[in-house]
Amino acid sequence: MSVPALFDTHAHVISDDALRYPPAESKQHLPATPFTAEQLVEGMDELGVTRACVVQRYHYYLNDNSYVLDSCDAHPDRLIPVVILDAFGSEAPERLRQLAESRPLGGIRFGGPAWDRMDTAWLNGLPVMRLWEAAAELRLPVAVICFEPHLSWNLPALGRIAREFPELPILVDHLGTLQGFGPDGDAHRRDPSKGPYMTPPSLGITRELCELATHDNVAFKFTGINLGCIAADHLDAGEYLRLIANRLGVHKIVFGSDIGQTKGPYARIVDALRDATRLFDDTERAAMLENNAARIYST
Repeated sequence: MSVPALFDTHAHVISDDALRYPPAESKQHLPATPFTAEQLVEGMDELGVTRACVVQRYHYYLNDNSYVLDSCDAHPDRLIPVVILDAFGSEAPERLRQLAESRPLGGIRFGGPAWDRMDTAWLNGLPVMRLWEAAAELRLPVAVICFEPHLSWNLPALGRIAREFPELPILVDHLGTLQGFGPDGDAHRRDPSKGPYMTPPSLGITRELCELATHDNVAFKFTGINLGCIAADHLDAGEYLRLIANRLGVHKIVFGSDIGQTKGPYARIVDALRDATRLFDDTERAAMLENNAARIYST
């Protein structure tokens, strides 16, 4: 039986040349294992991954997208750049337009606030809305990550934005479900004092998440971080994916490895993502593994 193709919507790359692509000054103390664009493409070739969105590694490079852009310029038939800009900066909308005019651009990512910021200004403040307008004008898909403490009000705020820009594809990173960092910084090890990620009866599939899924232009990324959280809660990834697809819609699920953040090897994550689709028929598998993402990133 042939291995179904996969479109990886969420890969991070880190250069092994820190002189040419230095980390942001505030991040230079952080350990980072290089995972280069060449390693990514080699893994894609070996594993039947047709294309990959290379998402800016904010927690290492901040808003310097140089390595993402250079990597995708070197592999334009395989890699698609997803940049991060300073959404509060007045120059961000014009910068996005310049980038889109200079090269094929896959999209932009909006990152959530610091864990102790309890507002939605990072998502819908006036300067940020100018950047949303630019993305909508350019028809560039927008990926959004909402961190754990903020989901209950950030997801409804995102729904209002989806309604304002109904033709703009919006992707919610890591399914928009609970995910966080354990005491050692591992994204897959929750602080034991906080209990499990997914608790019955909702298993993290909240009312706010289901309401967000009613917008035709919203899709959800099932990623390596989700696999880690599911494993940490001793759940079955295939059964969980079947449950969440039943609630949100098969046509709204895309896959992303999160390599560069989620610990590899790349083959382990890709194999686990494919295995999670075992309870779906061939048409549904093809939709989630490749076709949904190809439709979104064909704009």
